[in-house]
Amino acid sequence: MAKTNIVSDLLSPELLAQLERMELVSRKVFRGRMKGERRSKRKGTSVEFADFRPYVAGDDLRFIDWNMYARLDRLFLKMFLEEEDLHFYTLIDASTSMDFGTPSKLTYAKQLAAALGFVGLCRTDRVRIETLGTSTRKPGPVLRGRHSVWRMLDYLDGIEPGENVPLLEGAKNFCLRNSGKGILVLITDLMDKSGFEPALRFLSTQQMDVYVVQTLAPVELNPAEQIKGDLKLVDCEDGDIAEITVSRPLLDKYKRTLDAFVDGARTFCAKRGMAYMLANTEVPVGSLVSNYLRQRGLLR
Repeated sequence: MAKTNIVSDLLSPELLAQLERMELVSRKVFRGRMKGERRSKRKGTSVEFADFRPYVAGDDLRFIDWNMYARLDRLFLKMFLEEEDLHFYTLIDASTSMDFGTPSKLTYAKQLAAALGFVGLCRTDRVRIETLGTSTRKPGPVLRGRHSVWRMLDYLDGIEPGENVPLLEGAKNFCLRNSGKGILVLITDLMDKSGFEPALRFLSTQQMDVYVVQTLAPVELNPAEQIKGDLKLVDCEDGDIAEITVSRPLLDKYKRTLDAFVDGARTFCAKRGMAYMLANTEVPVGSLVSNYLRQRGLLR
């Protein structure tokens, strides 16, 4: 796929214009290994002067203000505003169930990851995008700065459906590779026969701001107008077969089950300090980013 097509598919000019005015927001303070653009209230050793404090034994002599010493005959240290280095992670579910809908849930996840990653790169945040099936031998690239946008898009373009990894296994492997603090956005349909709870419970124990974006297609949210008659349903991941006759009582039962599933995920996340959002792939990514994710505090 040509790079012009990648930009057209994942980051349209209109979306880019929106994203350039935004920045990612963390509820926590992170100390990175490099200096970033985010001003911290901590006093550190960057270039912007903040204050003086008296010298104490063991302080770095390089930061003594000798002019103050000449005037007051006392040693003072210069203090500076330290800058933050924000680590931003996006973890994408690339299982076969995500290859559903128009656009597919996986395509939507990649568009959302590109949008959020672009915001981070514009602010020189440390950005890493991976899938639940990413192996330790080939982790996602660590990206920083606007010049890394093409690398990010190329990586996203290479993500294909079919990584049928249990949510818990994928979450654990991700945390083994990325054990630091930061913001984590998990984009998934949460469809796992073992349940989503063990994976989300594990992520909630990490030192990260966790955002769970449950991505579903319109036909999954409201199948009444598109699914009719006698059907044989085949599980795309394990091949299980179920034969059904679509009827109003069955559709009503499906709706109650779906509502309970979504409410359960929302409540589970809220109790553990994680932000939850249901994303309908019919909603443009630009609207999702500029409205819903801003409301939940991820962007400003």
